[in-house]
Amino acid sequence: MTAPTKLVAGASSARTSWDTTNWKTVKAHVQRLQMRIAKAIREKRHGKAKALQWLLTHSHHAKLLAVKRVVQNRGGKTAGIDNITWKTGRQKIQAAQSLQRRGYQAQPLKRVYIDKKSGGKRPLHIPVMKCRAMQALHLLALEPIAEMCVDKNAYGFRPKRSTADAIGQCFIRLSKKRSASWILEGDIKACFDEINHAWLLQNIPTDKRMLSQWLTAGYIEQEVIYPTTKGVAQGGIISPTLMNMTMAGLEKTAISAASKTDKVHLVNYADDFIITGASKEILENKVKPAISAFLYERGLELSTEKTKITHIDDGFDFLGFNVRKYQGKMLIKPAKKATKSFLEKIRNVIKPQVATKTEDLIQQLNPMIRGWTNYYRHVVAKKTFAYVDHRIFLLLRSWIRRRHPCKNKAWRKKKYYRREGGRQWIFTAKTRNKEGTVSNLDLISAGYVPIRRHTKIRAEATPYDPKFKAYFANRGKHRLNHLAQEKPDQAPWS
Repeated sequence: MTAPTKLVAGASSARTSWDTTNWKTVKAHVQRLQMRIAKAIREKRHGKAKALQWLLTHSHHAKLLAVKRVVQNRGGKTAGIDNITWKTGRQKIQAAQSLQRRGYQAQPLKRVYIDKKSGGKRPLHIPVMKCRAMQALHLLALEPIAEMCVDKNAYGFRPKRSTADAIGQCFIRLSKKRSASWILEGDIKACFDEINHAWLLQNIPTDKRMLSQWLTAGYIEQEVIYPTTKGVAQGGIISPTLMNMTMAGLEKTAISAASKTDKVHLVNYADDFIITGASKEILENKVKPAISAFLYERGLELSTEKTKITHIDDGFDFLGFNVRKYQGKMLIKPAKKATKSFLEKIRNVIKPQVATKTEDLIQQLNPMIRGWTNYYRHVVAKKTFAYVDHRIFLLLRSWIRRRHPCKNKAWRKKKYYRREGGRQWIFTAKTRNKEGTVSNLDLISAGYVPIRRHTKIRAEATPYDPKFKAYFANRGKHRLNHLAQEKPDQAPWS
């Protein structure tokens, strides 16, 4: 067995094989530079931070890590306009070596469309692999600065943070009797597509030549090149961080627009945010005008149709959750729209596949159910999970009837279901492994997913500050302990 090659800075490291790369050493080297960049920003030594950024973006270790991120990304197998992807180790090493600033020219983006949850189509722009890798490389140098600059209660597209943290902050700010009762639901009109390029070039501390190329690369649709004069590409690796830095200062603007007694607080996730207030008038007459002015400077504006002010007793939807007080008690549940959308996806998988093997159908459904329930397992979701189980049961019953219209109920139950303990209707299929052992492949039951309350991240915590190192280590151990406590009878598929 060949021992992993230890990377050494310098020209010789460029000859390292991809398969024998010591990724632990690579990540440690990059992380040291990132910590130094963040420290320089905290000390307001911007010149030093810029020099360290240059050093990082010219490091072979960082180039390897950038390529690794691109090829392991969910869209790593999707090509841009050049139809090139990196599959072999040799191609990946050569890609890392090719990430040179000199002579680089960003290529136009490939435009495709994806479905929006609210209906219609959302344009998505796909860069070529090299442009993605160059963005990932410069993102390594920009992210530590972004973490020092963005709002404390911004939770979208940031390391160690998630939607569960954003929802946890909503609970903290709204659950008490003395908490604010009014919420401004903010919706920015086409946020990614409207950000002002001049503002970005003036305020984002990264290589201006590279940033300018990415912003103005244009896109190709039906073999026609269109220019881009505003906005950032939805599909670019660096775009979420650019958007976060564009929104930096929103929290301070909202809070400073009112007094402390007005109970104004912000919870932000990417371009979605809510602002709490003691009264509707405060949000309408003080906070909303200040937010509008803040956004206008960056080329953005609030959507008049979707931005509204709501009382907590009426509830509001945020990130797929419904947040509402029932007779003074705060309950956060899966939003009805999100549940309906999920069941529609399940239906679209089950209904057309009348001739599909039961085993294949279960293998398609299980990841969907597991992912959806894991997203909502931190809130009041037991009744919703039971409802989802019931709807899936009805969909499968119809699926079985279409497959076997001449068979009776007893025959269908015996063929497609099994019993275990108190459960009589476990949708299952027989599978055989390589050793020839037969076992049951069961459909996941949403109702058996245990509810585990999420411990919200501290607002000021960031992995680029050494004083939080122990905090994140303990936070990771706490999560592992929660997973270890889950019993097989609570999660039969585990």
